[in-house]
Amino acid sequence: MNARSEGDSRRFSKLAAHMRRVALAAAAAAAVWAIAAKWPQVRIALGQMSLPALSAAAATSFVYVALTMLSWQAVIGIPLSAASRIFFVSQIAKYLPGGVWNFVAVGESARGYSISRRRSVSSLAVAVAISIVVGAMLALPCLLAAEDLRSRYWWLLAAVPLGVAVLWPSILNRCLNAALRLARREPLERPVAGRSILRSAFVSLLAWLAIGLQVYILLTALGMEAGAAGLARSIGGYALGWTAGFLVFFVPAGVGVREVALGAVLAGAVDVGSLVVVVITSRVLVTVADLVAGGLALAAGRGRPRKPGGGHDEPGAPPASP
Repeated sequence: MNARSEGDSRRFSKLAAHMRRVALAAAAAAAVWAIAAKWPQVRIALGQMSLPALSAAAATSFVYVALTMLSWQAVIGIPLSAASRIFFVSQIAKYLPGGVWNFVAVGESARGYSISRRRSVSSLAVAVAISIVVGAMLALPCLLAAEDLRSRYWWLLAAVPLGVAVLWPSILNRCLNAALRLARREPLERPVAGRSILRSAFVSLLAWLAIGLQVYILLTALGMEAGAAGLARSIGGYALGWTAGFLVFFVPAGVGVREVALGAVLAGAVDVGSLVVVVITSRVLVTVADLVAGGLALAAGRGRPRKPGGGHDEPGAPPASP
């Protein structure tokens, strides 16, 4: 009976691994399709921008993707090698329709490192919440400087103090435990530490600055005047567009919201056509970075023994050394 059950378990594990590979291939295909669908507009950008500008924008895209991983690692507290393989592979799944597949993928990927779904998924949710709050804070100067933006996105002003309050360690841990109870999971054994939240927020700030710099490079390549004011508008405008698009949950993937917000902040800096090209090119460059990082993570993890993710089973545990 034992031999039979072990054989069934091995067959189930092989089937599960096969299904994960199929799902990952489908997600990669969706990401490639996202690039192909925008290729006509990207070709326009390629014709209007210099190679150094495109190279610099592509480089900042890779920096941005790496920093988002480090922001999550600061919360989950696992070695860098494991965190990079789990995160980069799982992020390909976000290109599947639905908006939740990267959470599913990070839970499945982390299991191979003896990290529970509870730990990996809750830590990713915390990292995303931190990113939203930091992005909303960067967007505040744009809102305060323009009355038309305040009238349109006034609710974002209220979202910042609310988000900061939710991320306060005692409140955050209560919210996580409540969510786990609703999901019929065990509560957190170790609370999320305040230092983990602060570390993640700092890295998230660097990530926002990186993606804002990418947008600035693309805009100046299409005619925007270079300078500190333009850089600040690029960072704040992208942060406003992304956070507004994310929080307006009834619009799929923030369609149109990001473009409208960024266009309002950068009105007059470039023409509307150039702005659309910048938004599309920015998304394509980040998609390429996600695909390359995921592919490299898969290659690096192939054939390597997977070690347990440490003795702590909750996000916010002290990070292990790489």
